[in-house]
Parts: sequence; C-alpha cells; structure tokens
Amino acid sequence: MPPIRTFLFAAIVSSQFCLADENWPVWRGPRGDGTVENAPNLPTAFDITTDTVWKTPIDGIGHASPIIWENRIFLVSANEEKETRSLICLERTSGKILWEKVALKTPFEGIHRLNSRSSSTPVTDGKTVFVSFLDESEMYVAAFDFEGKKLWEKRPGVFSSKHGYCSCPILWNGKVIINGDHDGDAYIVALDQKTGDEIWKTDRPNKTRSYCTPIIRKIGDRTQMILSGSMSVASYDPDTGKQHWVIDGPTEQYVASLVYNEQLNLLFLTCGFPEKHMLAIDPSGSGNVTDTHVKWRHTAGASYVPSPIAIGDYFLVVADNGVASCFDAKTGERFWRERLLPKEAGDPGHSASMISANGLAYFTADSGYITVVKPGPELEIVAQSQIGEEVYASPAIFGNQLFIRGEENLFCIGK
Repeated sequence: MPPIRTFLFAAIVSSQFCLADENWPVWRGPRGDGTVENAPNLPTAFDITTDTVWKTPIDGIGHASPIIWENRIFLVSANEEKETRSLICLERTSGKILWEKVALKTPFEGIHRLNSRSSSTPVTDGKTVFVSFLDESEMYVAAFDFEGKKLWEKRPGVFSSKHGYCSCPILWNGKVIINGDHDGDAYIVALDQKTGDEIWKTDRPNKTRSYCTPIIRKIGDRTQMILSGSMSVASYDPDTGKQHWVIDGPTEQYVASLVYNEQLNLLFLTCGFPEKHMLAIDPSGSGNVTDTHVKWRHTAGASYVPSPIAIGDYFLVVADNGVASCFDAKTGERFWRERLLPKEAGDPGHSASMISANGLAYFTADSGYITVVKPGPELEIVAQSQIGEEVYASPAIFGNQLFIRGEENLFCIGK
C-alpha cells in the first residue's frame, strides 16, 4: 500500500491527510485501490440495528459507490420511471439529503442484469463533482459545484455495449480522465476540469467493451496510468495519453481495476471473460512486454467484476461466485481458496470491490453480508455482519465509519 507521500490522484493530494481523516473522493478511495490509512476504530463486526449511525432512503437505482469530501457525500442514481440520472448530495454527519440535481434525462440503455444506469462512481477535487453517464449512444460527462450548479457538460465520444455503461472518472493535473473502451472505436480521453474541453484523446486498439477504472502511480521516473481492457493491459502517461507499455490479453473483457504493491513493485490483475486470469506484472518495461514482465499467473479463482486488494505481503481476490483466495504477493503461491458465506446465507455472489483498513480485508456480498478477513496462510474470518438488503456498490470509508449503499438505503455504520 503506497504511503501518502507517494503519487496520488490530484483530487486528493493534501497534507491534511497525514493528520486527519482521509477523504474518499473517487472510485475505491484516496489511492484508487480500496485502502485507507487512518481508521483505527473502523468496525469489523456490527449489528445493523444498533450500530447504524443513520440510514437514508435513496430514490432510484444505482450501483455507483458514494464519494466523501469532509462533511459532504455525493452519489448518483437513476430513476427508471422518469428516465433521469441525478447527482445527490448528503450531509455526512446526519445523512440528510441537502440537494438532488438531474444531470441527464434521456431514454435508458439496455444493461446486464448486474449493471445499472447509474454505475459510474463520481469524483471530486473538493470544489467540483464530476459525473459520467450514457446519453443513448454517447458518453456524457458533467461538472457540478458543491451547491448543485451544473458548470459544464460534454459528450466526448460514442459508446456502445450490450451490457450498458460504467466508466468512473479520475482526476489528474487539472484533467478529468475517462475510459471509453467499448464495442467500436474505443478511446481514453482527458478533459479540462474547468471547461470540459478535450486535452488529449488516445485510441484503444481492439474495439472491445470493458469497464475498468485506471490507477495512477509514480513508478521509478515515470508517471503511469495503468488499466486493463480492450484485450490488453496497458500503461500511459496521464499528461499526454502516450503509451508506456502494453501486455496482450490475457482475455477479452475486463471489469476489475488493478492494484499496486509499492514494496514489491508489482501490479496485480484479475479478469475476466471469456477466460479468467490473475497476473502479477512488473511495471518497469517499455513497448510490448507480454513475454517478459508477467511474474506469475493463475486461472482458478479469478474474479471478473470485484476488484482485488493488496495488503502487505498478501494479494486477495474474491471470485464472482463468492469463493475467495489469498496469495503470497511476491511468489503467487496460493495459501487458501474458500467460500466466504455459509450455505444458509443464500446467494454467495459478490459484485462489490474489496476495501481494506488496519490490515484487514472487507468483502461485500450481493446479499448484503460483510465478511472481514485477516490475510494469512490460513483463512481467518474476523467477523461477518449483514446489512439487511442487497448491495452491489463498493463501500466507502471516512474516519471510523463505513458507508454502504444498499439497493434502497445509504447506511452509515460505526460509532
């Protein structure tokens, strides 16, 4: 897990994080990898009836995660009757809805049964919130201030996928960067944060749908924006869109984001469809590194949708069927592979991505069960708790509280 002083998204570079609670301003939190550094009393076991600080009903449907900046929570939702996509702002301490603004009203696209019309997690720099939806056949990106005023909207490119849309924007050096992998002339595009004007646009070669959010790291003397998708794993310069290196395959379609272990200098990938793979990748290469920079590989137990987690010497993943694995991050040795939920819990499926705090991994099942695991040579379940409704969005953390978006409510859990 990279320390605060290393390379972070521009949205969350701030010295205050060394002293105070970390904001959760983007998909998978301040480092884009599900980790948090300052939550010593984050709950592991909880009772939803006694440990819920507040619970707020959310109108509409959305699988996007909440993002948090100080005392503001932002999340997006789609109203199927009105065919609208909205940005909602809540007060973090009370759960009170402060405002809701319609970003887009347009006919709904067809989607996969596990997708929604509001699956792209927004991003904020503490002043502006950026959202991403599908406007029929075009990607739609808009910027709002913290009072709900729309500052700009753009349609940077076409997008086509029978499974629907999900592309979480990230921020870097005054740019909003969005992945446009789809079944057509695919691309990654960077827009100016202030105006929405295009800064650069890079073609993606294989014209195949994927839904991966890039991560950005300073590795050696290069700034790398790394993502899987479009039948490849690739690294780019986020300032220019120029490619550093690429690995062909290992499959066709991807959903899960990569994670990075700074101490080992390894990237970890899990995918996909139609074949499933897990890879450890040395990110130091240039050009096509397919045959030279894959350090280890597994196929059994890989996940398609849930993003993995890297914790110290361990790499953890949960397959979509709810069977989790723990690996030695350096060697790829699998320590264990086990089903997390008891049979009486019902559907074992997992869609949400993992989060991590205090050396523990939090797994969220579609059925609403939260399983907390201590990584190690044997499976050690610290706690299992239940939200009481289905959960497809990945949780967020602020301070010592969990924020979990269920199918009907947003929960704040903790002290």
